[in-house]
Amino acid sequence: MRLSGKIAIVTGAGSGFGEGIAKRFAQEGAGVVVNDIHAANGNRVAGEISSAGGKAIFIKADVTRSSDWASLVGGAQSAFGRLDILINNAGWTHRNKPYLEVTEAEFDKVYAVNVKSVYLSALHAVPVFRKQGGGCIVNIASTAGIRPRPGLTVYNSSKGAVVLMSKSMAGEFGADNIRVNCVNPVFSPDTALSAEFAGGAVTDEARKRFLATIPMGRFSTALDVANACLYLASDEASFISGVSIEVDGARSV
Repeated sequence: MRLSGKIAIVTGAGSGFGEGIAKRFAQEGAGVVVNDIHAANGNRVAGEISSAGGKAIFIKADVTRSSDWASLVGGAQSAFGRLDILINNAGWTHRNKPYLEVTEAEFDKVYAVNVKSVYLSALHAVPVFRKQGGGCIVNIASTAGIRPRPGLTVYNSSKGAVVLMSKSMAGEFGADNIRVNCVNPVFSPDTALSAEFAGGAVTDEARKRFLATIPMGRFSTALDVANACLYLASDEASFISGVSIEVDGARSV
């Protein structure tokens, strides 16, 4: 198993990509801390992992709050004795609309959930990694951060910030044997935010419009994203840091 003996926190793991990552990591032997702001979803995922023979607990935490991060990282250590991997997957977007119609409150929430959370995660996880002699962070950004579309400008810029933060963190923490990488999924109609990205219901017309931009002719799946994260979190990627992997069927070419 590629993650045997390792302990991972996966934020936003109550559904979508996060759920896929948590379950895939558990299949590969990791003990998983399932995090979500919605307790029912998070408990369901942790329960399904445990029922399948994996090791998982659920910890409710708001990734925009430092005190919640302290509880999340501390909870991982209390339950499993260590922390090896941190997947910053939790995200949020304003609805697809003109830039000048995005409210200040929406702007603040996008940056709090998508960017501030990465900053806070490092404040609490990096000291633990340093004491243990290393660790791994994978930040889930988006193709929107490198190939933006109109209508999601604030969201796009937040994901661009995550891409650049990941590279800079890799340079800063490399001497501590802490690897930091980034995964950029393309649009998926199966995630909770898909209607926001589409600006309304994900109709057949909307699906066709998005699909037409992906050369390989299909959307990203939770398993696609999970497998990219699995590689980056595994020892196979022990010298890989500061990279962004586009999981997008050549959308960003």
